[in-house]
Amino acid sequence: MEVILLQRVAKLGQMGEVVRVKDGYARNFLLPTGKALRATDANRTRFDGMKSDLEARNLQQKGEADKIAKKLDGKTFVVLRQASDTGQLYGSVSPRDIALLITEGGFKLDRNQVHISTPIKMVGMHVIPIGLHPEVDVNITMNVARNADEAARQAKGENVTVRREGGDDEVEEAKAVAEEFFEQPQEEAAAEEGEENNAA
Repeated sequence: MEVILLQRVAKLGQMGEVVRVKDGYARNFLLPTGKALRATDANRTRFDGMKSDLEARNLQQKGEADKIAKKLDGKTFVVLRQASDTGQLYGSVSPRDIALLITEGGFKLDRNQVHISTPIKMVGMHVIPIGLHPEVDVNITMNVARNADEAARQAKGENVTVRREGGDDEVEEAKAVAEEFFEQPQEEAAAEEGEENNAA
């Protein structure tokens, strides 16, 4: 099906272009969301009449998106979730969760503007592309951690899914203390047995 784009659509074209798309994509996405019109003679005439209004509205929306982009670009948001020792989340962080978190942070955002193909399923720092406008994209960082301490450590660049540095030394020290603790009673027991045997 041929459609006239009413705004820029990524990987498809600019406003006013006539492009050929799959029927399902046009019927289920482009036409209902107001991003395109069917490319009929009547709609071409209609588009010519509304082109200046569309361009003015697009310019205004782009200006507003630019202002938000300056404040939002590069920001980091912390998400606390339960996870295993290896960092695998018990659940996930979806585009809806990200949009809600950003909205709570003072920015109006819809989940369709969060451009991730799959939900986040691991602890760590994740760069997320956000589409504020067809011509304005920014990146934010999601700091997914099990608790606030872990989030702070990750923000400093530490990998929290591996044992802390010096962890092996601490384990060896703990083993030595345990061996010393458990060996001592055995030596005392052997000495007591020896005394009993000598007395007999």
